[in-house]
Amino acid sequence: MRFTLPLFFIFSFFLSAQNNYPQDYFSNPLEVPLILSGTFAELRPNHFHSGLDIKTQQRTGLKVKASAGGFVSRIKISHYGYGKALYITHPNGYTTVYAHLQKFSPEIEAYIKKHQYEKESYVLELFPSAEILPITKDSIIGYSGNTGGSGGPHLHFEIRNKEEHPINPMLFGINIKDSTNPIIKSIYAYPLDENSSVNKAYTKQKLRLIPLKNGDYTIKNIEAYGTIGFGIETIDRQDLGGNSNGVYNIQTFLNGRRNFEIDFRKFSFDETKHINQLIDYEHYTETKKRIQKLFTKKKLLSLYKSITNNGYVSIQDSTYSVYKIRVADYKNNEAWVTINIKGSKNSISKPQKQQTTPYHIKANKTTNLKEGNVSVDFYKDTFYDDFYIDFEVKNDTLSLHKNSIAAKKKFNITYDVSAYTNEDKSKLYIARLLGRKKYPVYTSTKRKGNLLIASTKILGTFALATDTLKPTISPINFKKGQWLSKYRYLKIKIDDEFSGISKYRATVNGKWILMEYDYKTKTLTHDFNDSIVTDTKNNIKVIVTDNVGNNSTFESLFYRK
Repeated sequence: MRFTLPLFFIFSFFLSAQNNYPQDYFSNPLEVPLILSGTFAELRPNHFHSGLDIKTQQRTGLKVKASAGGFVSRIKISHYGYGKALYITHPNGYTTVYAHLQKFSPEIEAYIKKHQYEKESYVLELFPSAEILPITKDSIIGYSGNTGGSGGPHLHFEIRNKEEHPINPMLFGINIKDSTNPIIKSIYAYPLDENSSVNKAYTKQKLRLIPLKNGDYTIKNIEAYGTIGFGIETIDRQDLGGNSNGVYNIQTFLNGRRNFEIDFRKFSFDETKHINQLIDYEHYTETKKRIQKLFTKKKLLSLYKSITNNGYVSIQDSTYSVYKIRVADYKNNEAWVTINIKGSKNSISKPQKQQTTPYHIKANKTTNLKEGNVSVDFYKDTFYDDFYIDFEVKNDTLSLHKNSIAAKKKFNITYDVSAYTNEDKSKLYIARLLGRKKYPVYTSTKRKGNLLIASTKILGTFALATDTLKPTISPINFKKGQWLSKYRYLKIKIDDEFSGISKYRATVNGKWILMEYDYKTKTLTHDFNDSIVTDTKNNIKVIVTDNVGNNSTFESLFYRK
């Protein structure tokens, strides 16, 4: 049975849904149908997705067009993140972003390479003035790719306002075919204090979800008492794609009155880190599944709307309540969940006592933990809440709780390595130990005298690790002494087993050459069309350095007419 809203709620929702964004200004940036592999603000590791991921038919090289006229205001090229990204500022004040590009249009490519060769760096960030690279609507600005942190070929497309806040591009008339209702995957109930319970338990409970024929859901009736909250695992799918994407809006109602709403219209990059407050972080670290909590202790996200009593639900003994959840996508396809709650204080088990340790973290204070040669500094507001932390040092291994508590910002782990020889010190780094085999993964480590300092937002097990192995360098598509006259590209594979690659430099006959680094394939690529290599006989030299300073040199001879 559908839930009927009171008239004033329908009216208020209609007003909130009014769209003041220009509808015919921005066009499709690709020449293929718009099919999404990712929606705006969907939940990603440690951030909200800031745009639309548009499918490129599982290939690279599709033409990318300017969605509107304007000028190139920013260019950023990096090994990670957005890879090759272009920003266009438009006369109406908005900026569009095009990321993970394979390459740029010839004019933009020439401008970029000029600066890369001047700076002798592939990684680059430029802010051209308005007259340098003017752009007309629908002009070709680049070609779709898979650069940076992309998990497969696609175009990442954003629209930002003057404050650099990303806004859902669908609000501007970017049309995606979608007549499919959101899917509810699971519902959880949370007792929120020591006097509360759900189904006679004081711990989080997964509720029995029952699909209905009309696309809605109900829950097997529950008993509860005290202050409780609910969480939901939900996805959306569009008509032409099977990806599990994010939804647009979630509302909850208690006995017909709205008490919580999450609206995925826009956000700021400053707040995106608080995604770990929205989700059940411990559940995510254990299962990789994201439960969105429909309650909050602190309103740190602008995505939260219409919150009553922080979304908490208060259940008294011998009462009956109806709690409803409405999940909707941008096209207003919806799915409802109905939960009937009987208030019952009887026959509940005793709550588990809170586990304590000698180390208590107060979120609003700075805390220093020290044992042996290891110290940890948590600064004020590193965490959202107070908690007891596990802290133990054995030999050079630091056990710092399990990764079940979300951090707002980074904290420092410091090792005093004065007991090591100078030769050993130079090869040490701080590693996070992962998995049952405790495999060491490099954590960005700074050296300050006899101190090694790592900054991280992740709790867990850490240790000193040693890297004495040099990086490896090997040619991919050529051999020493080979003629490469008909080759467009020169490719070399570089790798480092432990601390990872820090930097690289390549020259031909002593002149610096641009080599693009793809960390996913561990490949350096030089394009001979750069016209830097002009001699017949050429000596290439590549130097690669890892994160503790080990370096390798590769030299080879090739010929080219």
